[in-house]
Amino acid sequence: MGILERKLPTTVLINGVEYPIRSNFRTMIKFEQLMQDPEVTDQDKVWLALRLFYPDIPEDTDKAVDQLLWFYRCDKRDNIYTKKTKKRRSKRTDRIYDFQCDDDYIYAAFMSQYRLDLHTVKYLHWWKFRAMFNAIDEDTLFHKIMEYRAVELDKVPKEKRAYYKRMKQLYALPLSQSEEDRQNALEQALLNGQSLEGLV
Repeated sequence: MGILERKLPTTVLINGVEYPIRSNFRTMIKFEQLMQDPEVTDQDKVWLALRLFYPDIPEDTDKAVDQLLWFYRCDKRDNIYTKKTKKRRSKRTDRIYDFQCDDDYIYAAFMSQYRLDLHTVKYLHWWKFRAMFNAIDEDTLFHKIMEYRAVELDKVPKEKRAYYKRMKQLYALPLSQSEEDRQNALEQALLNGQSLEGLV
């Protein structure tokens, strides 16, 4: 059942026990930022995420993680606003938004389209927020920025390529240290005429 057919969950059921959860959109924004933080180990991410989501962490942590991810995805298989691209033999997913970097664009989009002040609203269920986020109008600056980031330049007509390249650079999300190191290694290899094997 979808968002229109039932009461939105504020608890999850694990081994027959109902556990309260923090269902506000701000909690899930913090969760997403935590998952993208390269300075936090994977093991620490799990425990920090559980502490963030559950007022009382269930004993069965595997199922607790499964329920957290189910809630984050809004009971859908894929609800992450990203652009999937294929490079050589490997698949990579390029982020086209970041809640921290794009907070002002997101705020403005919600104010403009929904007349909703995300700064002052006390509670908004994550599933409602996500539905509204995914339906942000294409006329908003934020939607255009996501399009710039997602566009594949080799598929853009030649006469528009320079413009989209400038826009991609202007609105590029900052790279993590590991991404920056990888990009620097790629650029250095290209400059030195070295093989790119293992770098892409």
